[in-house]
Amino acid sequence: MSLIYKQESYKIIGKCFDAHNNLGAGFLEIVYKDALEYEFKKSNIPFEREKEYTVNYDGIILPHKFYADFVIFDKIILEIKAVSEIHPKFIAQAINYLKVSE
Repeated sequence: MSLIYKQESYKIIGKCFDAHNNLGAGFLEIVYKDALEYEFKKSNIPFEREKEYTVNYDGIILPHKFYADFVIFDKIILEIKAVSEIHPKFIAQAINYLKVSE
């Protein structure tokens, strides 16, 4: 598999493992988000948490927005899931986030 932002992705994945190794399994997503925010700050990794995006539909902005869990290095969206397996709907969700965020 080829990564677009290889160096940045490895840093992010490393912080995800740090958070998971420290907390273990079983917490709600919000706890992992808090831990990752701490890890990113500690490592001086630039990020925005809960970044708001609007959805343009047929030339209008829809009233409901979506919020990316993290946007890191101003170009990578990180969606946090506290689940035991990746469901296809999570992949569809991430692809839609990428479309909306361009």
